[in-house]
Amino acid sequence: MTQATLSKANRESNIQAKTASPDLKEIGSVFASQKKKALELRLSSAKERISKLKRLKDAINKFQPEIQKALYADFHKSPDEVDITEILPSIAEINDNLRHLRSWMKPKRVGTPITLFGASSQIIYEPKGVCLVIAPWNYPFYLSIAPIVAAIGAGNTVILKPSEFTPNTSLVTKRMLSEVFEKDEIAVFEGDVGVSSALLEQPFDHIFFTGSTPVGKVVMNAAAKNLTTVTLELGGKSPTFVADDADMKLTARRVMWGKFLNAGQTCVAPDYILMPKSKVDEFVKYSKEAMEEYFNSKDDQFQTSPDFCRIVNAKNFSRVSSYIDDAVKQGAKVVYGGKVNASENFIAPTLLVDVPLNSKIMEDEIFGPLLPIITYDRMDDAISIVNSKPKPLALYIFSKSSKTAKYILQRTSAGGSVINDVILHLLNSKLPFGGINHSGHGSYHGHFGFKAFSHERSVLHQTKFPMSSLMYPPYTNFVRFLVKQTTKWFV
Repeated sequence: MTQATLSKANRESNIQAKTASPDLKEIGSVFASQKKKALELRLSSAKERISKLKRLKDAINKFQPEIQKALYADFHKSPDEVDITEILPSIAEINDNLRHLRSWMKPKRVGTPITLFGASSQIIYEPKGVCLVIAPWNYPFYLSIAPIVAAIGAGNTVILKPSEFTPNTSLVTKRMLSEVFEKDEIAVFEGDVGVSSALLEQPFDHIFFTGSTPVGKVVMNAAAKNLTTVTLELGGKSPTFVADDADMKLTARRVMWGKFLNAGQTCVAPDYILMPKSKVDEFVKYSKEAMEEYFNSKDDQFQTSPDFCRIVNAKNFSRVSSYIDDAVKQGAKVVYGGKVNASENFIAPTLLVDVPLNSKIMEDEIFGPLLPIITYDRMDDAISIVNSKPKPLALYIFSKSSKTAKYILQRTSAGGSVINDVILHLLNSKLPFGGINHSGHGSYHGHFGFKAFSHERSVLHQTKFPMSSLMYPPYTNFVRFLVKQTTKWFV
C-alpha cells in the first residue's frame, strides 16, 4: 500500500494528511522484536497478564492530570468530560478483564457428535500475535487504551499508532505506556500518514482500526495482502427515530446530551433525527432548555462554556461549518445555534429543520455539533430513508411502545441500538460493540475484545479405538450399511 493511497482516503474523509519520513529501520526492528516476544507471551498465565493490566491501571491513575491537560490542549475538552469519556471507560475495561480473564482463558469444552463417540472436543484461546492498533482523534486516549487492554488480556504484543491530530494526548499516552512496557511488548509510533503507511506494510497478525469508512477500506486492503485479520470500528450516519408517542422532554434531554457530547465528534452520536412534523416545535423547545441547562448558557453563548468542546482542527471546522451553509442555501432553517468562530474552531450546538435529503449534511457523516431534524408522515417513510443509506454504527428509537420499537428494529440494520436513550450501549461490556458493513467489521469490549484478539483453536482428543475407524476402506457392504445408518439416524 502506498502513502498516496492512504493520503487519498484521508482526503476523502476530510482529514488533512501531511507528508512524513518514518524511520523504516526502527519500525522493522520493533516489529521483529515483538514477533519474538509474541512467542513468549503465548505461554503467559492469567496471573502474569493480570499483573500487567494492574500496572497499566496504576499508570492511568498516575497520569490522569496530564491526560486531562493534554485533551484540553488538543480540543478544549473539560477535565470532567475527560474523566467521564476517557478515563472512566478505560479503567472499566481493565476492571472487566481483571474480574473475568481467568475464566475467559480457560479451554471451553464443547459437545462431540455420536459419530465421534469416545472423543472429546474443546476450544482453546491462543493469542493472535503481533497486533497493530490505529487510534482516532475524537477519543484519543480511550480508543487507544481499550483495544490495548483487550490485546494484553489475550496475550499479544501491540504497536500503537495514535492520531497526529491530537499530538498532546498522543505524547502523554506514549510516555505513560513506555513507563509500563518495553517496546518489544507495547510500542508507540507517532506521526502522520507516512507512519501509518509504513506500519501497514508489516505482516501483522491482527489490525485493529478505529476511524472513517474511507480509511477503513484502505486498511482492509492493506491487511488483505498479508491475509491479516482485522477489526474495523468505523462510523456512519446514526439515525434517531422519534415516534409520535415518545416523551418529548425526555427525548430532547437525552438526544441533546448524546449529540453534543464532545461537540458531536462521537462515532455513535445521533447523526440526524426523524420525527412527526407535529412534534418538532415541542422537541426544539425542550432541546433549548436542556442545552442551556447542560452548558449553563443563555442566548446561545456556548463559546464561553468551559464544558463545550471545540472542533479538532481547522480542516474539520471548515467541513462541518460548510454543512450549515449548504443546507441553508437549499432551504433548511436554523432554529437554534448556528454561530461559528473560525479562530477557535468553534461551532455552537445547532438544530436545523426543513433539511433536504440531498443536502451534504444528509449525505456525509456529520461528526460535529449539527442536528438535522427530518419529518415524516408515516413510520415506513422514515424507515425507507434510513434503509436508503449504508448501515449505521448505531440506531436509536424513542417510543413508549415496545411494539413500535420492535417494528423498527426488524426493518432496519445497525451495529447496535438503544431504545429510549443514546450511546449507552457501548458502556455495557456484556454487549458486543461494533458495526456492520460500512460501519465496521468485528466487535470488542469485555469478553468480545478478548475474543477479537484471540484465535479460537479447535482441538479434538481422539480415543485409542475411534468409532470412525469402522468407516475406513476397503468399503465393504458392512461399511456401506454403517454409513447409510449413520446418515439416517445420527448426522
